[in-house]
Amino acid sequence: MTLSLDLLLGFALYALVTSITPGPNNTLLLASGVNFGFNRTIPHMLGITCGLFVMVVAVGFGLGTVFQNYPLLYAVLRYVGAAYLLYLAWKIAHSGPVAEGERGEGKPISYLGAAAFQWVNPKAWIMAIGAISTYTPMQGYFTNVLVIAAVFALINLPSVSVWVACGRLLRNVLRDPRWLRVFNWGMAALLVVSLYPLLLEGFS
Repeated sequence: MTLSLDLLLGFALYALVTSITPGPNNTLLLASGVNFGFNRTIPHMLGITCGLFVMVVAVGFGLGTVFQNYPLLYAVLRYVGAAYLLYLAWKIAHSGPVAEGERGEGKPISYLGAAAFQWVNPKAWIMAIGAISTYTPMQGYFTNVLVIAAVFALINLPSVSVWVACGRLLRNVLRDPRWLRVFNWGMAALLVVSLYPLLLEGFS
């Protein structure tokens, strides 16, 4: 089976839903939009999209098999990711006040930092594995993997930008330090809650 138009449209819907729904990436982007504005968050958005593209290609070309053969490696990666998420939650909770313009205190996540984060982001792994296992036909596999990864990236970037735009719109509302503190702690709590499935699995 080749990558038909119907299959491609089905995958496009999958990419849209998984990219635009809440998760660690979009929580971080919403907080970054509030604290740093849209323009300063662009490298963060590009890092997410490019990191996801590389991950989908890597999974398509056999990285998933490596983790199946070496489950300890996958477990280590997941817990490193959990630790990094807790660190990001702490940084968001202690973000400074919203500044005039987009030159606030602190620095948003860089392009490379956002790209690297995808490798320890549980939702990104689920997205990449689902894209390859469900929507990539074996006939013409090499080309299909590249097409799937490219379509995912093209849909992901505008999808995640919606969260940054929403954060940017909230900047005026959150200029009151008290409300900003509540917002940042709320975003930090959501990041911690996103680790619930990993912790539940670890204790079961």
